[in-house]
Amino acid sequence: MSTHAQRERLLLADLLETAGPYAPTLCDGWRTRDLAAHVVVRERRSDAAAGLVLKPLAARLARVQAEFAAKPYEELLQLIRTGPPRLSPYALKQVDEAANTVEFYVHTEDVRRAQSEWTPRVLDPVFSDALWSRIERMARMLGRRSPVGLVLRRPDGRTAVAHRGTPVVTVTGEPGELTLFVFGRQGAARVGLEGDKDAQTELLEAKLGI
Repeated sequence: MSTHAQRERLLLADLLETAGPYAPTLCDGWRTRDLAAHVVVRERRSDAAAGLVLKPLAARLARVQAEFAAKPYEELLQLIRTGPPRLSPYALKQVDEAANTVEFYVHTEDVRRAQSEWTPRVLDPVFSDALWSRIERMARMLGRRSPVGLVLRRPDGRTAVAHRGTPVVTVTGEPGELTLFVFGRQGAARVGLEGDKDAQTELLEAKLGI
């Protein structure tokens, strides 16, 4: 049975293929080739991927990612489609779903929304709820660098506190848009902001996310 992560994985690979290796993305300084290399390294080179969260290993990660980015683009896309090797934790369906649902959704939108013409995807309610449940659990971590109080709110009124403080800015949007916002894609997220105007400006310029 297909999972959210598997569906987003294949969609991401298709978008990367259509865009080609040199298209822009929402990731600062990355073209589609760099983004593809990042996805592959994260799943297949855990020794280097630790640099995503451990600064002393960041230089090693950059070297390994550059090596993968130099591979044929078609090879990178095939590695994304086939997924991690059998012995990788990501090969377990439960781990894949937990770790990659948001990851692949965000990177799919990194490719889509960097193009000159794009429209928001209409996400099915089950997938929207899946994204929201992850955002609820991760809100404090993703919003820890917010310079102001940050509340995330769905159109139906459900909320999650991402950062305590004053003044408070409330960000309202569908779960997919809130996901992009707290993962540092504030400028590309279709959301509404309420609160002090200066605080809104600070929030939009903040480095949110992992």
